[in-house]
Amino acid sequence: MPNPSLQDEIKKKKPFDFPEQEAFLNIIRTASFLDAEFDALFKSHGLSSAQYNVLRILRGEGERMPSLAVAERLVTRVPDITRLVDRLERASLVRRERCKKDRRVVYVSITSKGQALLATLDEPVRRLHREQLAHMSKADLADLSRLLTAARSP
Repeated sequence: MPNPSLQDEIKKKKPFDFPEQEAFLNIIRTASFLDAEFDALFKSHGLSSAQYNVLRILRGEGERMPSLAVAERLVTRVPDITRLVDRLERASLVRRERCKKDRRVVYVSITSKGQALLATLDEPVRRLHREQLAHMSKADLADLSRLLTAARSP
């Protein structure tokens, strides 16, 4: 049996107005569906998806970074990197320090507690990624990634 269309899933009576609308709503619905399990995992460890992303960026960089550089690398845009870092700092997951030469620049680094938290999340995150899309072939996944990249690059 073929997969139900988005129109069927959301019980939309009339067809979509145009294919771009249907594609956009399909992206949003799929992202929401996939995000839900990750959100629950991160929440069980006291994190949001954005906070997890900040910790991953800092761990991957291996050294302190200006907070605005961290914000540029986030997978999803956040309106206020300062508040995001504030919450991580209160939880002792990151350390913040001002640049001595330019007080406007704030450096952020991951703490050992932040490293340890990420280490506990590494395997559950890998497992979720594999489980969520295991029904798709490697070729389908490559096509999907290519198409999503194309959608972001008009």
